[in-house]
Amino acid sequence: MMRELFGTDGVRGRANSHPMTAELALKIGAAAGRYFRRDQSRAHRVVIGKDTRLSGYMFENALTAGLTSTGMNVLLLGPVPTPAVGLLTSSMRADLGVMISASHNPAEDNGIKFFGPDGFKLSDEAETTIEALVRDGVEPAQAANIGRAKHIYDGRFRYNERLKTTLPYGMRLDGIKIVIDCANGAAYRTAPEVLWELGADVVPVGVDPNGFNINAKCGSTHPDVAAQAVVAHGADIGICLDGDADRVILIDETGTIADGDQIMALLARRWSEQGRLKGGALVATVMSNLGLEHFLRGHGLRLERTKVGDRYVVERMREGGFNLGGEQSGHIVMTDYATTGDGLMAALQVVADMVQTGQKASELVKQFDRVPQMLSNVRFSEGALPLEADDVRAAIEVGEKRLAGRGRLVIRKSGTEPLIRVMAECDDETLMREVVDEICAAVQAVA
Repeated sequence: MMRELFGTDGVRGRANSHPMTAELALKIGAAAGRYFRRDQSRAHRVVIGKDTRLSGYMFENALTAGLTSTGMNVLLLGPVPTPAVGLLTSSMRADLGVMISASHNPAEDNGIKFFGPDGFKLSDEAETTIEALVRDGVEPAQAANIGRAKHIYDGRFRYNERLKTTLPYGMRLDGIKIVIDCANGAAYRTAPEVLWELGADVVPVGVDPNGFNINAKCGSTHPDVAAQAVVAHGADIGICLDGDADRVILIDETGTIADGDQIMALLARRWSEQGRLKGGALVATVMSNLGLEHFLRGHGLRLERTKVGDRYVVERMREGGFNLGGEQSGHIVMTDYATTGDGLMAALQVVADMVQTGQKASELVKQFDRVPQMLSNVRFSEGALPLEADDVRAAIEVGEKRLAGRGRLVIRKSGTEPLIRVMAECDDETLMREVVDEICAAVQAVA
């Protein structure tokens, strides 16, 4: 069945435009409620978290109305990171978890992500069934069976405590100065609190959300601001989260930026040395740099690649029994501790390594030399199908032949924005740029 609502990470789009309207959110809530409320003999509950976007209030209310109309009891967490919703869905014995967030997208966008009762994101099959229920409509509950809604005020603190338990017992971060950029998003209180409670000297950035400034020239998509703060304050490390705090970019003490590939390389090597890396492999997407693959092979480890989307990384991890995976963009998934990507949790593992080894961040987050990589995005208009155009297909075929044996090419439609993403890797940077530019030009001509 063709999916129209769900992308690689839930439903996402511009607020008050299809599909992210209050009317459709109500229908999605009702459909999800009907899907999960199968056993009529007991009460059912759903936890809902959100980030700091202004439209979060609207979608929170619409989803609550839809869910309660099918008899689900709703527990409202308020602004919390996405991984907190995954954790609390399981720990609070909920049937469903919902996160209202468009992650790293601008404030005008919003999204709806679902978690099953085990705290993991829903499968494609479950999302497809929910989408069918949205289209076909659902029968509401009888008046006497309508659900209730209540606020849960300590959800953030439960999550904070879980974060701290992922460090060695009793470990403190005294003497470590950390710049933490929360992107004016969901972790604006959580992240500084946890670091301060662990004893770090905290320099907060991006902790003044106003509904419109989430991800605005801050956070993991704009790490230069935090990099400048690291140098200015003489910090030991910088941590940049995105709007819902499920991804992280790190900055060493010199202001140099390290992406998810470098973080995964460090954790994979360290966990392998400690006998903790299950399956002798790291799971990452097709976007991860070839340098990471070469690095892992040099340490006797494998790189298992998936299509783009942290949920697909998690699915492969669960299928193969692996416990470490993620994306170059900074989603780091550690299933020993969490059910989804957790930016702050991953950063804490690196900071813990600094404490245990006495090494500087610059000695830890540069694990390998990257193969030159170029990523360009081409925006397309609604209804356009640029990857099906003959000229675009021809340009891609030519590019693949030019890179054959020297690099690789990944072309895909974004699952969260109307973008065609063109990525190439090659030791010959001139050739790489020519190939990417030619394909982008072909896409632009039909977009």
